[in-house]
Amino acid sequence: MNIFLTGFMGSGKTTIGKRMAKLIGFDFVDTDEWIEHREGKTVAQIFEDAGEEAFRRMEHDVLEEMRQRDFTVVSTGGGMPCFGNNMEMMLAIGKVVYLYTLPQTLVRRLMRSHVERPLIKDKSLEELQEYIAVKLAEREPFYRKAHIIVSTENFSMGQLLQSFKLMK
Repeated sequence: MNIFLTGFMGSGKTTIGKRMAKLIGFDFVDTDEWIEHREGKTVAQIFEDAGEEAFRRMEHDVLEEMRQRDFTVVSTGGGMPCFGNNMEMMLAIGKVVYLYTLPQTLVRRLMRSHVERPLIKDKSLEELQEYIAVKLAEREPFYRKAHIIVSTENFSMGQLLQSFKLMK
């Protein structure tokens, strides 16, 4: 079984995913890092050189590769579940977790993040707040298809792991 962590950028998918994988003895894959390694470019460079649509195709290709893996926690890109049939594929080949995070928490985390994120590059505080509100409204219907929804506001790894036990 694979576990796919979904949610908006800044929701903690990579941080939580690494901890979770270590605790349960699974491998860990960050799809952005996987693509960067394969392409020899950063996500920002891929967006600049090839555009978002090309990047989304690369994400889908990574998802296809995950079909061949097992016992892996996968941190997905924030937009990955919203394109093509990606969410349906994840639901079919593993357990999907939506890391729900309040918009104001996302703003705070993204404002202090040192990670270059092409979709919010050079946005002011007000522009970032608006972007998050609009994108969350678009993406929420996809995210909410997850098997498990966990709030990152008062996150507990124990509660997340317990929710998997209850699913069996």
